[in-house]
Amino acid sequence: MTILALDCGYSRLAWGLADARGWVAQGAVANQEIGTLALRDWQNMPRPARVVGVNVAGEATRVRVEAQLTRWRTMPQWLIATEEACGVRNRYALPSQLGGDRWASLIAARQRLAQELFQPACVVVNARTAITVDAMDAGGEFRGGAILPGVNLMLQALAANTALKIPPGRYYDFPLSNADAMLSGAIQAICGAIEQMRLRLDIGAALPKCFVAGGAAPDIAPHLTDPVEVVDNLVLEGVLTLATEQ
Repeated sequence: MTILALDCGYSRLAWGLADARGWVAQGAVANQEIGTLALRDWQNMPRPARVVGVNVAGEATRVRVEAQLTRWRTMPQWLIATEEACGVRNRYALPSQLGGDRWASLIAARQRLAQELFQPACVVVNARTAITVDAMDAGGEFRGGAILPGVNLMLQALAANTALKIPPGRYYDFPLSNADAMLSGAIQAICGAIEQMRLRLDIGAALPKCFVAGGAAPDIAPHLTDPVEVVDNLVLEGVLTLATEQ
C-alpha cells in the first residue's frame, strides 16, 4: 500500500510518498506554492492508496491542499494528537491541543529509539517558523514542552522594536558587532531553552538525546551538547508510523 504523508507547517508543506520498502519520493514547497503541486510535483506520481497528514497552518491551507488531491479523487486523513499511540503517552492537559507536528515528531523519535539497545529519555526539537522543544522520558511519556520564536521571528522582533534594523551577521560565541550579536543571540537563546529542557529531564544518567528537525536544524544543532541527531522530515516519519499503526 502506498501512503502519501503530508506535513503542513506555517511556512511550507513537506510531503513524502512511501510504500512497503520505504520512501519512494519526497519534496517540499512554500505554502504560497501549494497550488502548483498537482501539476508539478505530483503530476507523474502514482495514485496513493491513502493520504495522511498533519496541519498546523490553518483552514485555508487545508482547503488548498485538498484541492490538489482532487485529481486522485481522495481526501486526506488529518491526524490530531491523542492520549496514547505507538508507545507514546500524551500528558498535555488537553491531548488534542498538542500540535499534530509535535505529536508526530515524538512518535518518530520513539520509533528511532526503539532501534537502539535501550530507550533513553529524549528531547525533540522542531526548528521551524516557531521552535518547539518537547521532553519524553525513557518510558515514552511526553512530559511537556516549550514553544518559542524561531530565529527569523526573533530577528524580525528586534528590527520592529529597536534601532537594530541591520541584516543579521554570523554566529560567534563572543560576537563583536551588532549584526553578529543579533544572530548569535537568537541561536544562543534557542540552544539555552533546549539545554535547560534536557537538564530538567535528566535523572542522573547520561544527558538525554536530542533530535533536531526543521529548516533551522543545521544552524542550531552544532551548538548543542552531544548526543544530538539531526533528522530530515521527522514529522513525516511520525505521520507514516501513525498511518501504518491504524
